[in-house]
Amino acid sequence: MRVPLGGRRVRGYVVEVAERDPSGLKPIAGVSGELPIFGPKLRDALIWAAHYYVAPVSVMLERAGPPNLPGRPPRSSPPHPAVSRRAPHPLDELAAAVAAGGKRPPTALLASWEDMSWLEALAPVLAAGRSVMVVAATAAETRLIAETARRLLGVEVNEVDGELDDAAITSRWVRAATSPGVLVGTPRVAEWPVADLAVGVVIEEGRRAMKDRQTPTVAVRRMLMTRARLEGFTQVYVGPTPSLELLATGAEVVRSAPRAWPLVEVVDRNEEPPGGGLVTARARAAIRATVRAGGRVFVFTHRRGYAPAYRCHGCKELRRCPTCGSRPDPGEACSRCGTPSQPCLHCGGQSFEPLGAGVGRVLHELRGQFGDRAGEAGTDAPIWVGTERALAAVRAVDLAVAVDVDGLVLGTHFRAAEEALRVLARLAGRVRRGSGRRLMLQTAMPDQPVVAALRRGDPLEFLHQEMDVRRQMGYPPAAELLVVEVRGEAETADADLRSVAGDAAVMGPAERADGRRWLVQGSDLGPFKNRLRPLVQRWRDAGATVRIDVDPLDL
Repeated sequence: MRVPLGGRRVRGYVVEVAERDPSGLKPIAGVSGELPIFGPKLRDALIWAAHYYVAPVSVMLERAGPPNLPGRPPRSSPPHPAVSRRAPHPLDELAAAVAAGGKRPPTALLASWEDMSWLEALAPVLAAGRSVMVVAATAAETRLIAETARRLLGVEVNEVDGELDDAAITSRWVRAATSPGVLVGTPRVAEWPVADLAVGVVIEEGRRAMKDRQTPTVAVRRMLMTRARLEGFTQVYVGPTPSLELLATGAEVVRSAPRAWPLVEVVDRNEEPPGGGLVTARARAAIRATVRAGGRVFVFTHRRGYAPAYRCHGCKELRRCPTCGSRPDPGEACSRCGTPSQPCLHCGGQSFEPLGAGVGRVLHELRGQFGDRAGEAGTDAPIWVGTERALAAVRAVDLAVAVDVDGLVLGTHFRAAEEALRVLARLAGRVRRGSGRRLMLQTAMPDQPVVAALRRGDPLEFLHQEMDVRRQMGYPPAAELLVVEVRGEAETADADLRSVAGDAAVMGPAERADGRRWLVQGSDLGPFKNRLRPLVQRWRDAGATVRIDVDPLDL
């Protein structure tokens, strides 16, 4: 609806109808649109999210709606999926129970989502006239899932990605809100109303794209968990590596195959002499053999922002921070804990060589060996070099090589090991299954738990060990973290934060070029968030820019 406020008409939302004293309320200037944006249960989930993420309620309510005013819904018929004969699937029992009107606990399916067998298994839910929502990280993945659903199930698919214009998004919002069927979209659809939603599927829920970077920093998994509790639908999380947060909810883990990803081979860099190059002789030989056989190779290096691991020229040991154990970035101090940089802890050496590098440097070295047969991902060259960003466009390769596993595992944030497992398992999933096809991991830590998990093709033992580490350190999911960033006029911010901290620990501020940053840690930050809300509004009213990152991925 529209309400006069401050000399203009602004959009508002009806969240409750009740008989109360109307004094002090603004008159309603007009009703906008022909459909409600949310029902009572979705409203409650959005209001919960506003408090959890320390965001204005109006901002969260607006996220549930389309960019334009919704009009009358088009006429549509319920989906009639084609149910083909196929091999039994771990989700068959779940789909049958949901189709009969029941609900199952959250399920983590350890599998590559790209074989789409999970999609076929959900056909009985659609045949019962109910909706399935699938949330994927990127527009490319959304299109692939939608195209496959049309082909396998023979139904219309409501496909939503960030490349549509406002009119198209609004039309698809109306269809999702009024007509049962298949909705496939990027993370924005996780807050949409969906007609008779029975199953919400999230693809690789631990990926960074599944959490907003800007305030409110909503995570798809957290949002759907709350919606499912209130609305009564079933959640399915598909991917080779569930996050620790998902496992901490007690989600039931099922497998579609003994291994969650194809074969992994470990290349021990301790067997290579110093100065041997970024790509080991063993990996180069495998690349050469794959190219001669007409295969495709993908050489993976860290995305922008990661520093490589270094090893000592003298004793070949990895360079580690003596305090926190992470790999130190180039500079005078460790970026995780601030400990001054030290010589080699094993031999006292002062000279170190990088074990990894960016795309340009790795590509330069490979072109010295293979000429124009090496190129960036997406070119006609049989050897591709790229980062995780490029994986969305890489469908299948015969050989993958991870240049610097240690730089990922020893990252400076507390999720580094879990993130390394997720990224490398995703890379392994791009390798076709079959004789000689594999992911090669170059590492100086062949017995490291992440490497062992990748070799086994099973993430669970490592994830349970990592859960114990998080409990000892007081990190999520065993505890809660929140980041406060303030730029501009908020001189009293530090004192303000400490005055409302209660049992929470306030660390900082860290001075940055664009402002100040605090880390808040506690077993339950709910009471702190309630006290923080008016402070944030006061800072913003004073002209400051404030960002609240709840459950931060990086510190």
